[in-house]
Amino acid sequence: MLTSTVFWASAGERAVKTVAQTALALLGSSQVISAIEVDWSEVGGVSLLAGILSLLTSIAFPAKETKTAVRAEAAKK
Repeated sequence: MLTSTVFWASAGERAVKTVAQTALALLGSSQVISAIEVDWSEVGGVSLLAGILSLLTSIAFPAKETKTAVRAEAAKK
């Protein structure tokens, strides 16, 4: 499964969405603030960590639709 392009495309898409959602949650959790006052390194670090955790979760517990897509890809070969 880890050699499948379908798997990595799905896992990558979920990871990117997780990074974006985490960044928005961190930015939205503060009161109305200016872009200058945001600790961008903290937002970036926490968001990147969330993306890595998303990839690890995809490896450990692949989604049902991902498993189906990987099987279909393997059947074509």
